[in-house]
Amino acid sequence: MSAPEPGETAIQLSGVTVRLGGLTVLDDVSLTVPHGEFLAVIGPSGGGKSTFLRVLAGLLRPQEGRVTVASPPALMFQDNRLLPWRTALRNVGLPRDLGAGGGLDPQEALHLVGLDGYAGYHPAQLSGGMRARVALARALAQSADVLLLDEPFAALDALVRERFNAELRHLHDKTGRTTVLVTHSIREAATLADRVAVLRGGRIVAILDTRQKTHAPPASPVEAQLRALLGAGDSTLLQVEVPTPRRLGWLAPTAALLAGLLLWTVLAHALNQPFLLPTPARVWGELVKTPGEFLTFTWATARVALLGALLGSLAGAVVGYPLGKSRALERFLSPFVVASQSAPIVVLAPLLITWFGFGTVPAVLVSALSALYPVMIATIVGVREVRPTDHELFSTLRATPWQRLTRLELPSALPVMLGGLRLAFSLALIGAVVWEFVSNQPGLGFAVNQARAYYNTPRQFAAIVLLIVLGVLLYLAVAALERRVLRHRRK
Repeated sequence: MSAPEPGETAIQLSGVTVRLGGLTVLDDVSLTVPHGEFLAVIGPSGGGKSTFLRVLAGLLRPQEGRVTVASPPALMFQDNRLLPWRTALRNVGLPRDLGAGGGLDPQEALHLVGLDGYAGYHPAQLSGGMRARVALARALAQSADVLLLDEPFAALDALVRERFNAELRHLHDKTGRTTVLVTHSIREAATLADRVAVLRGGRIVAILDTRQKTHAPPASPVEAQLRALLGAGDSTLLQVEVPTPRRLGWLAPTAALLAGLLLWTVLAHALNQPFLLPTPARVWGELVKTPGEFLTFTWATARVALLGALLGSLAGAVVGYPLGKSRALERFLSPFVVASQSAPIVVLAPLLITWFGFGTVPAVLVSALSALYPVMIATIVGVREVRPTDHELFSTLRATPWQRLTRLELPSALPVMLGGLRLAFSLALIGAVVWEFVSNQPGLGFAVNQARAYYNTPRQFAAIVLLIVLGVLLYLAVAALERRVLRHRRK
C-alpha cells in the first residue's frame, strides 16, 4: 500500500470502546490523525494511554467501534525489547528478517540515531540510552507510515531525554511519518507535538493545537544554572562488564584432584588389600599394560554416548516444544511421559536386544532414551519462559510461527536447553555403559564386567577412572559451548 499524501487520513478511530477485566478502559473514543502529523497523547496513569496505543498497533481489538490505520504501524515500546543474542545492527535488521522491512536500511537507521559506530555491540554492552536509540532505529527500519511511541524515553535521565526529544522531532521532520507519542510529560508534549490529545478516564477530553509555538517553554534561572553545570545529555558511555582475570581458575579443581589421589593412596596403603582397594600406582600400571585395548573401549563408549546424546537431545527438543506451547497437550501426554521415565533403562535394554539384536542401533537407542528427558523438560521450561513482551514485539512485526520459533523461542530458551544438555550428556554416558553391561558389547562397561569376572580389581578401577575422565570431558565440552553461545548475555 502506498503512503498517503499530506492531508490524507493516516489514523481514524470511530466510537472505539475497550473493556478489560470488566472495566471500561477506552470509552467511545473518536479521533482523526492526518498523514505526517505528530500527535502526543497525555493523561494520568490508568487513563488508557497504553491501551489506546495497543489498539492502534492491532494488539488489542475493541469491543465496539472501528479502527483504521493507513498501513501496519511500527511500535516502539517503553522497554526497548532488544534481543540479547543479536547485535545492535541485527536487532535493527529484525523487521527485514521477518519480512516487515522496507523502511530505512538497518545501517542507515543506526546512522540516523547516531549509533552506526556501535553496530557490532550487543545490548548488554550498551547503556540504557543507546538501547533506546537502537529500538527507535528498529522502528524506523519497518515499512510503516505510522510510528507509535509508548513513553520510549521514560526511563532515561532528564538531560538525555531532552536531547532525545530534539532528535525525535528532527527524525519526524526528516522522515515525514505520522507519529503518535504517549507521554506523561506536559513539556515534552507541548514542545514536540503538532497536536496534544488529553486522555482521561478512557475518554479524549480535549485536543490542543500546538503548531503556533515559536519557542520552547522558558527555563527558570535555577534550571539554566543546572544545565550549565551538567552540560548536554549524552548516552554514549558503555556499560561493559570487564571480566576479572582468572589466573587461578584451575587451581582449586587441581588441588582437589591431588588431594583425592593422596587420600586414595593413604587409604589403599592403610588397608593393604589390593583386591578391595588397589593403589593409584597399580591402577596406572594396569592402564599402561594394554593401552590400545583401553583406547578401543573408550572410543566405543564415547561414540555411543555422543550419538545417543545428540539423538536424545534432538528428540527431546522436538517433543518438548509442542508440550511447552500447549499445556492441554502436556496434560494429555503426561501419563506416557511419566511412564517412559518410570521404567529403568536397564529393564528396557534386554527388550531392545530382542527387537533389534546386538549392534550400534540398540546401543544408541538406549543412550538416547537416557538423554531425552532432561532436554525435553528444559525445552518445555525454556519455551514457557520466553518473555511475553518479546512475543508482543514479534506480533507487531507480523512474524510467522516458523519465524517466531527460529528467531525468538529457540534463542530465548537456549540457556535453559544448554543446562539440560549438560545433564543429557552425562545420562547418555550412563545409558551407553548400561547397554555394555547388558549386551557384553565392547566398551568401558564391558571392561568393568570382564575385570570383575576375573577378579582383577585394578583393571576395574582403570575402566572406572576412564569413564570418569570421559564424563568430565563431555561435561566440559558442553560447558565450553555454553560459554561460547551465551557470552554476550547477562546472567
